[in-house]
Amino acid sequence: MKIAVCVKVAPNPDQYDLIRLDPETKTLVREGVDSVISSTDLHAIEAAMQIKEKLGGTVTLISMGPASNDKQLREGLSYGCDDAVLVSDRKLGGADALATSYTLAKAVEKLGGFDLVLLGNSSDDGSTAHVPSQLGEWLNLPHITDVISLEVSEGGALVSKELDGGVNTYKITLPAVIGVTKRVNKVRHPSVMGIFSAKKKPMATLTAADLDNLDESRIGLAGSPTQAEGYHEASFGRECVEIEGSEAEQAAEVVRVLNSYLKH
Repeated sequence: MKIAVCVKVAPNPDQYDLIRLDPETKTLVREGVDSVISSTDLHAIEAAMQIKEKLGGTVTLISMGPASNDKQLREGLSYGCDDAVLVSDRKLGGADALATSYTLAKAVEKLGGFDLVLLGNSSDDGSTAHVPSQLGEWLNLPHITDVISLEVSEGGALVSKELDGGVNTYKITLPAVIGVTKRVNKVRHPSVMGIFSAKKKPMATLTAADLDNLDESRIGLAGSPTQAEGYHEASFGRECVEIEGSEAEQAAEVVRVLNSYLKH
């Protein structure tokens, strides 16, 4: 079984208060903010490792981002994955979900031969939950999202998906793309041997030029149909008026102020 796990390196959720927006490009400025593997993608890695333990095979991590993401990919390898591929090029910067899924699809096609492509259903930052289904469409493969349980065999996969009011179970043929939720499993911590062995595992870098038949009008910020037109910095300050007088007078004043708002 040859498995690819697409992972996103995102800002650490514990440091979201440090993230700024570039006023010109309207994109995130992440300097000074730690990066981590998006938490739902860790569940995709765990799912891949459980399948590998059951059926054998290999697990390849694929990620798109700056060269500095190699640190997080090494961490991903420590969970037991076999190798990693970082798709990194300035041309790819600022991509929305559609441009990201297109680029990932080209990377999957370039590497070739995967029986299964796994990824987290949504990322910690964008949380659009668009990429799994878009990736499946680009690759022209069966795909399913919001998966809460997964059982894979050589002939296919049996997956359960939570819907409003219940759970549906599906049989899906392979190769396929599956977006998992955090309910699909419990992520194990890497072992000490896993951490040390990750340093020696192969990691390759692909640029835009390495991706076959890449339509550059579909990549990066320019190829993203979803772009920020502008943004507003919210002010959380509140005007405060001190109400004086007796309890009855204070109560009457509160009622008067509330009634004035209702009239508006």
